Amino acid sequence: MEPVQHVDVAIVGAGLSGIGAAWHLQANCPNKSYVIFEGRADIGGTWDLFRYPGVRSDSDMHTLGYRFKPWTSDKAIADGPSIMAYLRETIAEYGIGPKIHFHYKVTDASWDSSTGKWTLSIVRGDTGAVTTSTCNVLYMCSGYYSYDKGYTPDFPGVDLFRGQVVHPQKWPEDLDYAGKHVVVVGSGATAMTLVPAMASRAAHVTMLQRTPTYVVARPDVDKVANTLRRFFPASVAYAITRWKNTTMQQLVYKKTRSKPDYVKSKLLDGVREHLGPDFDIDTHFTPEYNPWDQRLCLVPNGDLFTAINSGKASVVTDHIESFDATGVRLVSGAHLDADIVVTATGLQLVTVGDMKFFIDGRRLDFADTWTYKGMGYSGVPNMVSTFGYINASWTLRADLTSEYVCRLLNHMDATGSDVFTPTLRPEDQNMTRHSWIESFSPGYMRRFMDKMPMQGDREPWVNPQNYAKDKKMFRKAPIDDGVMTFTRVASRV
Repeated sequence: MEPVQHVDVAIVGAGLSGIGAAWHLQANCPNKSYVIFEGRADIGGTWDLFRYPGVRSDSDMHTLGYRFKPWTSDKAIADGPSIMAYLRETIAEYGIGPKIHFHYKVTDASWDSSTGKWTLSIVRGDTGAVTTSTCNVLYMCSGYYSYDKGYTPDFPGVDLFRGQVVHPQKWPEDLDYAGKHVVVVGSGATAMTLVPAMASRAAHVTMLQRTPTYVVARPDVDKVANTLRRFFPASVAYAITRWKNTTMQQLVYKKTRSKPDYVKSKLLDGVREHLGPDFDIDTHFTPEYNPWDQRLCLVPNGDLFTAINSGKASVVTDHIESFDATGVRLVSGAHLDADIVVTATGLQLVTVGDMKFFIDGRRLDFADTWTYKGMGYSGVPNMVSTFGYINASWTLRADLTSEYVCRLLNHMDATGSDVFTPTLRPEDQNMTRHSWIESFSPGYMRRFMDKMPMQGDREPWVNPQNYAKDKKMFRKAPIDDGVMTFTRVASRV
């Protein structure tokens, strides 16, 4: 594929967000040239990277899917291969494929005010060649975690372990766990997916957690959605289901904020219903925090509970003292024998694509900026980035962000502008500072918040993480809001 010299919009990342962004540009800004730079060999991002047993979404596909592309499969909680098939179908249906440049890893982005362009430094992953490309607008759709490695704590004595240590992000294709004793370290969605998936073949799987997580069992099919498709066109049935599910997501989340004790009791009652009165729910499934202070884990069809009840899986709540040759020794004095230890210990977060950014030669530190609607940055021209929801499906916000970007580009065309820049007003200079994500406390977020942009105490310097508010802010709020400034490049006047 020939090098890209210049485009109106450069999209970085060919995952859910990047492919969705391409559709929106084609549909709403057909006069804009664009390209997608993807550092890896295939599309899909998360859904291509993670290959561990049972990998699946913990969001329903009627909201994780695109607004413009109905999800028509019977299963609403889909596995990784099904999501990849959906993405490939989207690309083929809308002719996006020729716009994707694989093995194009963008490492640096430099803005030049005199030309009103970004210059992107690109390393070709297949050849090692270094090239450059320019664009008027940079649209970052590369996610929020490192694709190179996940987060693994420094476990004492791990070098003594004679078995195999595996992180889910680097799953070996030839890993044979049949008849093996497996310890999965972690209590998040990945761990709760791995345990039942591996239990079917392993001798035994132990989920070793430091602290419990709230868990809810739900069917992996949406009966309402499947019924609606029998009576309505797919697009109509999908729209109704999407509205139903987004509304329910928001209602449940609001309830966790207003009546956390009530929600907590309901969640724990559900676990007791599956595991019975003799199981130690207090120790293994009762967190010290309130529901949705960290992500709620979905257990499709109660598969985790089925594995535990069968005796093929168990849960241990303790701390690791050290590894030894045959397994893991715990602070309590207990020992877990293991042939394989899976460290489902989380993600390694990165700022905006794990790239270096420069504004007129000055290195940009995002921690010094204020977030604009959760997708722009104070003082950073012609750049937008996608970050989805932590309390709902990622794609809901990705779609809204792309809608806004198209409104923004069309406004610039209508006004003859070349450059947009979120700019602090005089009254914004002394805003109260808030974390970029608030009321959400998992370790992978806490470890990285100081490197992320600040959130203010007023719109549009906010990152609401609220779908209802975001719909108004992205779709209805004026583009020219007194904060987003629009200018012409002198050389083009």
